[in-house]
Amino acid sequence: MSASTTKAEYMLLFRGNDWHHGLSPEEMQKIAGQWMAWFNRLTEQGKAIAGNPLEREGKIVSGKHGRVVADGLLGFRKWAIGGYFLLRVKNFDEAVAIAQECPGLAYGAVVEVRPVAEECPIGVEAREAQVAHA
Repeated sequence: MSASTTKAEYMLLFRGNDWHHGLSPEEMQKIAGQWMAWFNRLTEQGKAIAGNPLEREGKIVSGKHGRVVADGLLGFRKWAIGGYFLLRVKNFDEAVAIAQECPGLAYGAVVEVRPVAEECPIGVEAREAQVAHA
């Protein structure tokens, strides 16, 4: 495949679980409809290959051997991930342009755009360190 037809994958991470507070039920329904229409259009165009909202509650596992299990991001709802889209598009600029169309932005939603790595960056770093020390 030539470089001009190669597509990369990007995640849109929708941050914040409380941006809709203060909206009427009608406004929330209108935005939900706009969001679904946006996702459906991207899917039909072959740009969105997956996407889902996430439940508001979760657990954070940390520490050696996962010994620490805590309720997820209580008090940090502004930064909690509320959902995602997985995009397959030409480049980062196209992914950002799609993120700028998010219907929730006007109400305080935040969209993080991240490239999907082809392999774990830690593995790449370890391999490069081995070569440097060889």
